[in-house]
Amino acid sequence: MARILSPFFFGRSSLAWFAAVGMMVWLPGCDQQGPGEATKPLSGPVVEPSAGAERSGGTNDVSSPRGEMILISGGRFMMGDKNEVDATPHEVSVSSFLMDKFLVTQALYERVMGSNPSRWKGDQNPVEQVRWSDAVRFCNRRSQLEGLEPCYNLETWSCNFQATGYRLPTEAEWEYACRAGTTTAFFFGDSASKLGDYAWFEKNAGGRPRPVGQKLPNPWGLHDIVGNVWEWCNDFYQVDYYEAFPRQDPRGPESGTTKVVRGGAWKFNDQHCRPGYRHNENPGYADVCFGYDIYGFRCVRADPAASGAAAAR
Repeated sequence: MARILSPFFFGRSSLAWFAAVGMMVWLPGCDQQGPGEATKPLSGPVVEPSAGAERSGGTNDVSSPRGEMILISGGRFMMGDKNEVDATPHEVSVSSFLMDKFLVTQALYERVMGSNPSRWKGDQNPVEQVRWSDAVRFCNRRSQLEGLEPCYNLETWSCNFQATGYRLPTEAEWEYACRAGTTTAFFFGDSASKLGDYAWFEKNAGGRPRPVGQKLPNPWGLHDIVGNVWEWCNDFYQVDYYEAFPRQDPRGPESGTTKVVRGGAWKFNDQHCRPGYRHNENPGYADVCFGYDIYGFRCVRADPAASGAAAAR
């Protein structure tokens, strides 16, 4: 069930889907669900060309070669997908930010957190089996190790967007970076025929996630921005949120029961890799909940140049 809050998707039960593949274990209180398998027609929301992206200089203290970040210059774009019930196309403006060039790897996660929860072990594999709450804890710890101000309050789970540290991307930031100024259904064209050049998905992944950076990047230099593992976003999910969506740096609803994930994963079909496709999952605040091997993440930070300019005013 791709949108567990929507009455339109009761026929796409993820419980049945996971039972079919024989890999699901249900724990009380978690209410975890996976995306549906239904295929819908492609669409090509219009994206307004932007200034693009530039590589940031250097690497950070805790980063392996997979810790490099890229500066995503701000701009406007048409967010959404007209063929998705919960993704009405609308114009959004996004401020500049830094984004991890790669998914967070198991090596980087273990270096920061001292543990590796992943099922599919490999230093350069994306970390998986992480809940939203695990990703948030990682962001705070990574920030602390670099002397940056953590973004998250771990008691309320709220995010301070003015902090200098790492956080998860907003849904708008993620889609803006994924589309990379393109106007087609995928960032490489309207047809999914070339997806295998850019992503690990059900047809080429061989039944498991793969090391990061092996596929071509999108036009702004981001690897595995679709496929491999679903990526946690900061936003709560709401099926009709786009109808009242702020047009400047939207940050999602103030509350909710699930968090947004984007981008598709190694065991899902090409349609889940469209930039406008939305999914959501239980954040797993309680220890009784656990992450599945289809969920990972990458971090973002505020653009230091923009933050410095604002502080100087």
